[in-house]
Amino acid sequence: MPHIPPVTKAFMLACVGLYCAFLLLPRGLQIPFELWPLQSGRFLPWQPLTYAFLHGGEFHLFFNMLGLWMFGSELERVWGAKRYTQILVASTLSAAAVQLLVTLLMGSMAPTVGASGALFGLLLSFGMLFPDRIIVPLFPPIPMKAKYFVAIFGALELLLGFNSNSSVAHFAHLGGMLGAYLLIRYWRTARRR
Repeated sequence: MPHIPPVTKAFMLACVGLYCAFLLLPRGLQIPFELWPLQSGRFLPWQPLTYAFLHGGEFHLFFNMLGLWMFGSELERVWGAKRYTQILVASTLSAAAVQLLVTLLMGSMAPTVGASGALFGLLLSFGMLFPDRIIVPLFPPIPMKAKYFVAIFGALELLLGFNSNSSVAHFAHLGGMLGAYLLIRYWRTARRR
């Protein structure tokens, strides 16, 4: 197993550590760090960042950490810690912004937690940097090029966002992809000048 770069490792350790800590602490201590809808009366200015370190269950945590390890490690090795951190923050904030807009429009009062928005930003970044790299996802376990994998996941998130009553924040995932896309486009445009 290759060495996990420092930012990816720190993010993973923070997520796992906080998950374990909040299992032991009273539920009320986690509430101020979840991303609450603007109209809920519980929204606080730090939540668009802190929600990404919290998770709703073991599977949620496991799959986000697996994705961070799979895609984040390589992106951090290619970009370095500074750019990689910028893409994580951009994806997290754009996922939060989209989720806040969606909850406002839908009148939802449920909080959002998880690094999924950041992970989807990393997924899109991986597809943009390594479009022809063959990957084998867990579901379905079929080898495919990264660009097709990203397109399929993006399309699924869009469909599920409009057709699902689940508690999964599908539009936040798309928001994470949007933030990564915009930042990569900005980097590429700035390089050409």
